[in-house]
Amino acid sequence: MIQLPGLIIDLAIILGAAALIILIFKKLNQPLVLGYILAGFLVGPNLKLLPSVTDINGVHVWAEIGVIFLLFSLGLEFSFKKLFKVGVASSATAIFEIIAMLLLGYCTGKLLGWSQTDSIFLGGILSISSTTIIIRALGELGVKKQKFAGLVFGVLVVEDLVAVLLLVLLSTLAVSQRFASTELMISLVKLGFFLTLWFLTGIFLIPTFLKRTSKLMDDETMLLVSLTFCFFMVIVAVKIGFSAALGAFIMGSVLAETTSAERIERLTTSVKELFGAIFFVSVGMLIEPIVLRNYAVPILIISLVTITGKITSTTIGALLSGQPLKNAIKAGISLSQIGEFSFIIATLGLTLKVTSDFLYPVAVAVSAITTFTTPYLMRLSEPFYKLVEKSLPHKWIKSFSDGSSLKEKNGKRFEPVFSTYANVVGLNFVIIIAIIFLSTRFLFPFLTSKIHNYILSIILTCFISVTLMSPFLWALALKKIVPTSTNSFLLNLKYKVRLVIMGEIIRIAIAVFLLYFLFSQLFVTFTALFTFLAITIILLIALSKYLRIVYNYIEQRFVTNLYARELETGKPQNERLPWNIHVEKFEIQPESDFAGKTLLQLALREKFRINIVMIERGELKITIPNKDDLLFPGDSISVIGTSGHLEQFGKALETSVIEVSEPAYNEMILQTFTVTGDSPLTGRTILESGIRQKAFGLVIGIERNEERILNPESYVTFLENDRVWVVRESAVKP
Repeated sequence: MIQLPGLIIDLAIILGAAALIILIFKKLNQPLVLGYILAGFLVGPNLKLLPSVTDINGVHVWAEIGVIFLLFSLGLEFSFKKLFKVGVASSATAIFEIIAMLLLGYCTGKLLGWSQTDSIFLGGILSISSTTIIIRALGELGVKKQKFAGLVFGVLVVEDLVAVLLLVLLSTLAVSQRFASTELMISLVKLGFFLTLWFLTGIFLIPTFLKRTSKLMDDETMLLVSLTFCFFMVIVAVKIGFSAALGAFIMGSVLAETTSAERIERLTTSVKELFGAIFFVSVGMLIEPIVLRNYAVPILIISLVTITGKITSTTIGALLSGQPLKNAIKAGISLSQIGEFSFIIATLGLTLKVTSDFLYPVAVAVSAITTFTTPYLMRLSEPFYKLVEKSLPHKWIKSFSDGSSLKEKNGKRFEPVFSTYANVVGLNFVIIIAIIFLSTRFLFPFLTSKIHNYILSIILTCFISVTLMSPFLWALALKKIVPTSTNSFLLNLKYKVRLVIMGEIIRIAIAVFLLYFLFSQLFVTFTALFTFLAITIILLIALSKYLRIVYNYIEQRFVTNLYARELETGKPQNERLPWNIHVEKFEIQPESDFAGKTLLQLALREKFRINIVMIERGELKITIPNKDDLLFPGDSISVIGTSGHLEQFGKALETSVIEVSEPAYNEMILQTFTVTGDSPLTGRTILESGIRQKAFGLVIGIERNEERILNPESYVTFLENDRVWVVRESAVKP
């Protein structure tokens, strides 16, 4: 007789129980996650009423695979660009709520007499709401399109990222056993470096690979390739010292930026649901009835703390971020539960053997209670809001309705300057450090073992390393940088010059230090070290023109890959081009009627709704030309506008387009800023604002409420909350 392996029998029991319970839960319209947990409890080793699973260790391996697929799927839905779009209100609300629940959970654990580690993990467990349960509940109640739902979705996006960070920090804490240890800070820096490096590398390589192999990618091949990417990143993350879940999340978020994201998500859904079901069933298998009985009072206390704490902290956070009272209360009630991430955090503590055995079943029980109450609380959100509204003073209600508690202030003029320098320096710094690490740890030992000539190995390592680093060193030290906000150019000239000079000195110093750091790992004598350092710096300056071309190519390819998904689906690129405008180049022919006339005489803006943003005349480049500038035969002009307007202009010019450029044109950039109440622009016309003279910029559009004004006239007045779009030169000397 053929003997079936025990793991197959266990799988039949798990899936059979899960299928039966899920059918019942669907009939009762209850959350499916609770059904899986109940199924696991029924077939687990702690309850003997039904056939039980025998190979617990084997099931745990499958459950770990389930966690990997859950995080991979979450990454596919996440997208780092989505994080940048959630806005200040959602980010501030999420951060306030998470910090409050971390502290509240920790204090609750200590008041219950639990250990410090148990209390810290309890705070982590209570800080993250359930994305799956909330989205399902909002859909069932038909409120997904209400204003508060947008706030809730933004908070969930931020929470998902913070949950992944918590997994890393709690893992480090479990090993170091010290909350404020040096290891914890090092791990946090290491995590930021790892996330940045793999995001940059992944976006640069993977979309290009998928595009070039698209003709070979049937569904079967695409599934295999995407799963290979996923498990490759899992291995890399574990080798570096992070969790497998983090690696899966990173790869999912990278693939989310590709044009194949929806296809990959569709192909991996069945695999995710299978192993995800096994994971949730395994959660239920670890529940011990005796523990639930002994900890019934703590479970009820923690459930009450979770519901009241999340409602209160989310509501306060939303109010502080400028949300109306009604939206704040509804968002708080919607987020008043814990779910799948709480199970993963509890599993982490159990796996690392740093938490008590009771914490896991307590977390599961609290999740079950709060999940069950969520739909009912959401139905009561409107009556609860009306009750609160009647109880509060009228002055408070008016203040909350205005959303004036903590509005975003664009009056901080120095922030754009700092953030722009930080972005350029930070991103290139990460790439250069990665190259140095690979060169000194792997390349140099490899060359030494193959060549058997120490000096030659050093020279080759330096040559290869500097060659790879050079475009990024050029960008770090020499690339012209302009702050990302046009408001920053309205700074007092004295302060603007000081900020720019300070930024230039700092980034050049960082570039020199990185070169010194590389050579100090390879050279023993100071003479050789400083000789190579001097030669390298001289070569970088001499080859600056070519390095700029290489870096621009790398940057353009990265940007193209990053926004390929939006461009394919017809959506504006990163919401930066609300009118689908772009730049095209035209040449003024000798016989053209446009030659010999000023821009004022041509009135191109009035006739064609386009703007000339640059005139190239041999080596001369006139950026943001004024009304008195003449067009000469042979001039190459860069024109910005919609496709239809550019086509009309081209026909009138009776010439063909000589070059089509991406919106991120090498010499011109498109930027946006919001006019606030305390902005110097408020109440002034475009002409009075001096944007053309002070910021070397041209206002090409204004978004005002639901209205979009393309190519506004110079007499148009800026109003508070206007979103202004400006095109200007990519580098402006102060």
